[in-house]
Amino acid sequence: MLNIKTFFLLVGLILFSTISFSQKKLHLYGGENRDVYLGCMNCSEIDSKSIWNDIGTYGSDISSKSIWNDIGTYGSDISSYSPWNDIASNPPAIMDEDGGFYGYFTTNTIKSNRTEIKLFVYILDNNKTIRKNRSEFKKRLPF
Repeated sequence: MLNIKTFFLLVGLILFSTISFSQKKLHLYGGENRDVYLGCMNCSEIDSKSIWNDIGTYGSDISSKSIWNDIGTYGSDISSYSPWNDIASNPPAIMDEDGGFYGYFTTNTIKSNRTEIKLFVYILDNNKTIRKNRSEFKKRLPF
């Protein structure tokens, strides 16, 4: 098992090796028809639409539209609409401003069209540690 310092060193290396996608803003959409906006995935933490903005609608631990609300529809480990549910049937979709689809943001590894963006896969695969230490993790984000 990795200690926390080693974990965040590896995070930094992965983040800086995956900057190419950050030129386009990528957004999360949830719900059965992908009609619920859940925030911008690669926006700065000061952006009001960012999932990394702790006081914003999409980055708050208590907002109903946040993937970080662990008792909410989009952040619970048991909701079929949450990225953190290993058997989610309707996880959030990643899309750009032009409607381009970048896969589903989900820990469900058998879900077809799961995202292949390295940074997002890393977040999904290490979500328990990242969710506990989100403030440390977001300091190392390249955007």
